[in-house]
Amino acid sequence: MSPARPQGPPPPPPGPGSTRSARPCGNWGNWGNWETLQELLFWRDVRKSAVAFGASLLLLLSLATLSAVTVVAHVALALLSVTISLRVYRAVVQALQKSEEGHPFRTYLELDVALSPERFQAHAAALARRLSQALQLLLRLFLVEDLVDSLELALTMWLLTYVGAVFNGITLLILGESPPCAPPQLGLGVLTPKISTEGGIQAKLPGLAKKKPE
Repeated sequence: MSPARPQGPPPPPPGPGSTRSARPCGNWGNWGNWETLQELLFWRDVRKSAVAFGASLLLLLSLATLSAVTVVAHVALALLSVTISLRVYRAVVQALQKSEEGHPFRTYLELDVALSPERFQAHAAALARRLSQALQLLLRLFLVEDLVDSLELALTMWLLTYVGAVFNGITLLILGESPPCAPPQLGLGVLTPKISTEGGIQAKLPGLAKKKPE
């Protein structure tokens, strides 16, 4: 029998900063968080909601009138014009004042945007799971596993032929995004003073109040 090999020291316990989050996506999954979506939909932060819905609505309107290549080119040119102007302005100011403030976008250039292999595998696994579920659903519907579900899909597609004859996809997206673009606080702010004003008028004019039954 071979002699037993001496075992090394046990590995040190993980520190408090080495524990991984239970969410595999890390910071990349923050935009997919339901709480963030609720904040945007219910206008809890007016600035973020206005920027998000305004930019998306402007993009959809641009795609409805122009081609996708034209929209992408104009957006890239607008972004480059802003960044190049700021870069040249900062360089001129530094040359005149003889200061060394550095690059104006140094903070953003030093951000860690690399996708680690663990995060990439997590995203790939989630995408593969969604694709497999979608393929199974399509096979079940088109190969008539359940006759009622396949008939419902056929009826839906038949109704969509009439919808497609009137609207295109971009128009439907614009119509679907228009209700969330209106802040719900506006509607509440209009209705609340009306209710309180009617109550105050009835309180000041007893003749308008409902008579109590004798």
